[in-house]
Amino acid sequence: MTSTQRVLTLVGDPNQINTWSNIPYFFLKAGQAAGFLHRGLPLQPEKLNLQRLLWNGWQHITTAHHGGFQYSTAGLNRLFAQAKLGNKPTDIISHFPLLPPMPWPSSWSVSYYLDATTKQIFEDYGLRTKVSPNIRRTALEREKANFQACDRIICMSTWAAQSVVKDYGICSSKVHIIPGGANLDDEALPPSSAYFSPLQPLRLGFVGKDWNRKGLPYLLQIADVLLKKEMRVEVVVVGPSTDDLPTHPAIRSVGFINKSTHLADYVQLVQSFHFGCLFSAAEAFGISNVECLRLGVPAIAHRVGGIPATLPEELGHLFIPGTPPHVVANVLATYIQDLDRYAELRQRVAARAKEFSWNNTVHKFIQLWQGADTFSYDHF
Repeated sequence: MTSTQRVLTLVGDPNQINTWSNIPYFFLKAGQAAGFLHRGLPLQPEKLNLQRLLWNGWQHITTAHHGGFQYSTAGLNRLFAQAKLGNKPTDIISHFPLLPPMPWPSSWSVSYYLDATTKQIFEDYGLRTKVSPNIRRTALEREKANFQACDRIICMSTWAAQSVVKDYGICSSKVHIIPGGANLDDEALPPSSAYFSPLQPLRLGFVGKDWNRKGLPYLLQIADVLLKKEMRVEVVVVGPSTDDLPTHPAIRSVGFINKSTHLADYVQLVQSFHFGCLFSAAEAFGISNVECLRLGVPAIAHRVGGIPATLPEELGHLFIPGTPPHVVANVLATYIQDLDRYAELRQRVAARAKEFSWNNTVHKFIQLWQGADTFSYDHF
């Protein structure tokens, strides 16, 4: 009897850590360690650059748009032709809802693991203006057909799952919710600790290169309120170069840290935060929140997109977009004024830190594949 191979795919190579914010790499490694995933398909979209340029040029001439090759029939078929699956029964988990392109052989079973639907990407991230209406329409129709034909759709958040059910009309019984884990080498992490440094200065951590979308200007407004209260505050910014950041007395820029080669430095820095901060205007998930929680650090964030799936409210605070900065600052000030309250929060996070690992995520996938309905959309 031929055994089934279970593979992971997306637009890119999940075997490479820098693919799609590290998510596929850590999912694949944890899945392989648990015997759940066998390999990742090393698709290389860069090999199609010439075809992409020609396609984009033709689109510009005929539609005045030049993006969307990854949504086109030609782009999808040529990319997935790089996969060498043979005739072996194959269980495919795809991070990209248009891969694999149909028709699918009868020996394949296909599931999706998504942080957002294409409709959400077009609308919430402003990509609808970059591709022609015809490409958008075709992509959404193809995505719906894939959803209807696949075995299951696993979403990282309720936000994404709602789109699958409501925007695409997919039966809720095939939709499940399993958040992703922290993009950290779990075996190399120190034991969870509730230790924290004094709250003066209050260290507010910000991780992310796209600092404007992820809400750094709003965080600096919060810092301004705290400074006016004569409370010392540091906004520790990880990712962008110092030259790209706005000028502000509270900013402490540390630049980019390569977690592959300098994990200990990254862990030590994040654990020095008193709160991780993610006040995004749009966010499909929110890996920085998950990394903070995995390292024992509470977080504060906007209740936007998939962020609530990354931050249980008892482990931090979620704020509705448009909340005045002084409201958030006042919440933070209460912790400075009551260290016992902050210590209790830190202890709660440390006690649950391992929940936010990719190992835990994969364990849930195994349960789902074994028939558990614990993660069904209908339960949320």
